[in-house]
Amino acid sequence: MIIPRNIVQHEFIGLETKIVRSRDKGLIEVEGIVIDETRKTLTILSQDKRRVVPKEIATFLLTLPTGEKVEVEGWALMARPEDRVGMRMRTRV
Repeated sequence: MIIPRNIVQHEFIGLETKIVRSRDKGLIEVEGIVIDETRKTLTILSQDKRRVVPKEIATFLLTLPTGEKVEVEGWALMARPEDRVGMRMRTRV
């Protein structure tokens, strides 16, 4: 089960997300569904467009299946999902 405390240890495909901060001002407020994830990027389907977003420059507001929203710094996600299993980090709810 995905909860705020263990979100970093899960895959994000299928979750709703919104970019709340980014060094690339054109990405701020982009929102949609995560459709792919690599070690360094998230691909977000936003208004029928695929947006490939570098993780290290953005902060994501992820909506969990329970409806809870969790803000996660992209730099903390800089690993493949299968490599993040043992990682821990603080999140903001």
